[in-house]
Amino acid sequence: MPKVKVDGVEIEVPQGATVLQACEMAGKEIPRFCYHERLTIAGNCRMCLVEVKPGPPKPQASCALPAADNQEIFTTTPMVKKAREGVMEFLLINHPLDCPICDQGGECDLQDQAMAYGRGHSRFDENKRAVTEKYMGPVVKTIMTRCIQCTRCVRFAEEVAGVEEIGAIGRGENMEITSYLEGAITSELSGNVVDLCPVGALVSKPYSFEARPWELRKVPGIDVMDALGTNIRIDHRLREVMRALPRVNDDVNEEWANDKTRHAVDGLIRNRLDRPWVRVGGKLQPASWEDAFAAIAERLDGAGADGVAAIAGDLQDLESVYAMKQLLAAFGSSLHESRQDGAKFDVSSPAAYRFIATIAGIETAPAILLVGANPRWEASLVNTRIRKAVKAGAKVFRIGPPVDLTYPVTELGESLSALGDLPQQLKDAFAGKENAALIVGMGALVHDGAYEAARAAAGALGASFNVLHTAASRVGALDIGFATDGGVDAIRAKAGSLKALFLLGADELDTSVFADTFTIYIGTHGDRGVRHADVILPSAAYTEKHGTYVNLEGRVQLSEFAVFPPGEAREDWTILRALSQVLGKTLPFDDLGQLRAAMRTEYPHLGETGLSEAAALSPITGTAPSVSGEIIYPIDDFYLTNPIARSSPTMQRCSAEILHGQTFQEAAE
Repeated sequence: MPKVKVDGVEIEVPQGATVLQACEMAGKEIPRFCYHERLTIAGNCRMCLVEVKPGPPKPQASCALPAADNQEIFTTTPMVKKAREGVMEFLLINHPLDCPICDQGGECDLQDQAMAYGRGHSRFDENKRAVTEKYMGPVVKTIMTRCIQCTRCVRFAEEVAGVEEIGAIGRGENMEITSYLEGAITSELSGNVVDLCPVGALVSKPYSFEARPWELRKVPGIDVMDALGTNIRIDHRLREVMRALPRVNDDVNEEWANDKTRHAVDGLIRNRLDRPWVRVGGKLQPASWEDAFAAIAERLDGAGADGVAAIAGDLQDLESVYAMKQLLAAFGSSLHESRQDGAKFDVSSPAAYRFIATIAGIETAPAILLVGANPRWEASLVNTRIRKAVKAGAKVFRIGPPVDLTYPVTELGESLSALGDLPQQLKDAFAGKENAALIVGMGALVHDGAYEAARAAAGALGASFNVLHTAASRVGALDIGFATDGGVDAIRAKAGSLKALFLLGADELDTSVFADTFTIYIGTHGDRGVRHADVILPSAAYTEKHGTYVNLEGRVQLSEFAVFPPGEAREDWTILRALSQVLGKTLPFDDLGQLRAAMRTEYPHLGETGLSEAAALSPITGTAPSVSGEIIYPIDDFYLTNPIARSSPTMQRCSAEILHGQTFQEAAE
């Protein structure tokens, strides 16, 4: 490992580290615009200049210079200071004086570094250049006169998102960054270029002119738009969530977030349920909480073990699912299910339904078989990890309909029958490879026998077995046993004999079979779940409550309360606690602390955040069942997968424009 001196302090740096990284290890701040630790090195901006000996007697770009033995690096000499001032002066020659109206104001790298490293005055009197705005779709707004050509957005689109739709045209002073044919960026990760842009050239279109960063209160949270458990920061003003930004977590989402995570938050204030409703004479009527509870108590009077059932939705926190399970247990019922999509798989052991390779670990897989999974839409940031593995030489095979995953895939057929006759090229690719992985999605697991066949295939290939979930609440609900033999079909079969069905935020379910069943819907939006509901109880969304979530790999994470729910809406567990008292089945907790204590006593792994251990998966004995059936991926529209997203104007426009080719006229500003 090379030893270098940084401003007289000797340190040891990893082999292959750059001078910039060496300086950071020594605690020195090096300004930069184009350099980003997760992107390739461009060396465009020249802001990271330092003096290095031995070497030429001039400043050098530290981001592109490898650290070597016996180097002496100087970061604060007069030569370095003057060089950085000169670079900053050139960067500001054409930069407009937009700070008072720029959405980047207050969190702008150019502002910060101009203050710290700039001259404090300008010597240029010439006119500034102007660049026409580019169109990049419903998520990214451009003010390209501010662009300093750092090319972070270009490199992100090509290297991380895998969608080569952003590039540079022209040369010298005429260079401009633009999207391909100035069309909308089709990547589901396009919003990340806004965070990457060090100036105000790319800003969030839905958030534009809405708020200033110093007006916002910032609360750490967990995203529920997929099962990944993306770490987010919820920025809100008063009672409205203004935006959601990713927090850095190298084990989960690195520092990225998909567009649904970022921009579906404008659906939190639209189409909301803010008061209880009771169906009277076939029509829903506004009601008080007392009247709604009385209507439920009347129908549940004398209900037995098989008379009450519950189905939990995709966005639920673990506290509400646990409270629901406790309420059913008070009736002696175990008719509860969280797999509203009808997926069928073993739930007896956590290893049987988790993503065992882990999100970060899938990067090291030398061979991957996808079975009925479209990770680009089902877990976008798992897809970026697989893309990294492919760059490192991994081979990816797929059983399922062809879709563009942004990396090469060998197709093995669209039918599940391919699991019973694995081709030799697949076996050769997996033979003797450590960390090889089989990933099975919900598109396969809705078929009988698909789970067992996939498990057997993983065993035959010597690969880890990984389930790619699509619901944020699914793994946590299964961890606490919120499942029943036969899945949701078993509850459907009892529809005629049920006295009551609880839908706990369950909106992705065909409820027509329960049209004659007394149905209580507890949820946030007037969406699909309320169609046949007899009582509607308004609850809090994920930004409006403290919640525990377990992601697809079994990582326990906590989300914090940001804003109050609208109107008379309340947190789900408090609704169930109050209802239980009216029903004469009082639940044994009065506050969140007591509920969590009870939950963690019964399920100790939920008491510690982080990745929880899972017992080794036992091999399937005997002959795996033959299975057939055409695979249909569970997500047919990435942007409209849940009630919040469907209520979001931004997500509706993304769906219409990016997926369905609808054109929109832009107003002049």
